[in-house]
Amino acid sequence: MNQLEGNWEMPFIPEGRKVFVVSSENKYMREAQRVAQSFSLDPEHQTGAVLIKKKECLGIGANGSHWHEKHGCERKRLGIATGQGYELCEGCHPKNHAEQKAIRNTLANNGDTKGADLYLWGHWWCCEGCWEAMMAAGIDNVFLVEKANELFSGKRINFEEE
Repeated sequence: MNQLEGNWEMPFIPEGRKVFVVSSENKYMREAQRVAQSFSLDPEHQTGAVLIKKKECLGIGANGSHWHEKHGCERKRLGIATGQGYELCEGCHPKNHAEQKAIRNTLANNGDTKGADLYLWGHWWCCEGCWEAMMAAGIDNVFLVEKANELFSGKRINFEEE
């Protein structure tokens, strides 16, 4: 496990918070990948999250909604950059992000998110709305896969195809 400091610049990270990176072989990261590939509603940017506490998976979440299929993406129409204007598009709203869906899934199953760790596969940073939700839920640590900025800021890859 490596602490992510200086490896790449993220569009947003709260003061005092750190992001950690793990290998693509990490069992929790592989589960986040499975969640992304199985449940994401965004075929271009499959993202999955799992909440882990005491080596147990408490909840899962995958990004997306059916909004874009019916209405398109308002942010794309307006040319808004990544990390900005999520509130302008119902389909892009942070409530549809993998992190927040994993939190809701955990709570729906009567899980306790306080002290849990979140593993995120398919993206290279967490937006401000997701950070706020994770901090309110008491999530301790956020883990990304090694080289997530290279893997997910452009072309998507599947580790099983490497």
